[in-house]
Amino acid sequence: MTSEPSTNADATKVIWHTGSVSAIDRGKLLGQVGCVVWFTGLSGSGKSTIANALDRILVQQGRPSLLLDGDNIRHGLCATPSILKPSYGEAFSERFGLSFSPQDREENIRRIGEVAYLIASAGLICLSAFVSPYRKDRDRVRNVVERDNQFQFFEVFVDTPLETCEKRDPKGLYRQAREGKIPFFTGITDPYEPPENPDLVLGSSFNTPEHCAQVVLDLLTKQNVFSNRSSIADGAAGSAR
Repeated sequence: MTSEPSTNADATKVIWHTGSVSAIDRGKLLGQVGCVVWFTGLSGSGKSTIANALDRILVQQGRPSLLLDGDNIRHGLCATPSILKPSYGEAFSERFGLSFSPQDREENIRRIGEVAYLIASAGLICLSAFVSPYRKDRDRVRNVVERDNQFQFFEVFVDTPLETCEKRDPKGLYRQAREGKIPFFTGITDPYEPPENPDLVLGSSFNTPEHCAQVVLDLLTKQNVFSNRSSIADGAAGSAR
């Protein structure tokens, strides 16, 4: 009788394969270094609005970027059980769907962090807008992105007071949380842990989204995320002669 392979034996079959195109190669092609800009803050703080404004500026400048938005991700990669159930059935959706419990929030951010790393690996500027309430989860994403010292992770804290967020309440979530209809709601029944050493702090209640986006863009420029395409092309042409 042949026994089933052990978990440890299975693990030895998972081997990392290094690609033939490096991050430096992609940077030369795109004129920028892949990175992750991680917007964090309370629901309604303005994260997505600022990230969208920055995404638009980058596109206008010809800078390849990709925006990961919290609500959009919850429809696919990190879908809730109720979204998965019609297509995959109850057992599958309960196992792989993510609720908003603390543990599922942790897995939500873990998945997103790995995807953000892949986007940065492709040479793009990954803009991520998530409440991501727990400090340890954000720190883990930073470790994932910076693990090979090729990519930078910028934690941007959108510091909007709870009172302001609750007044905005565009989706009526705070009202429902106050009524006890939404469990584990950040800022009401679940904590938000602000960054201790963010790369940038934005006060969206006092500035326009466009102004905040420009401040982030200035940070990326200062940190040498962008390079001159023409000088790269000239250098490549010179080496080919």
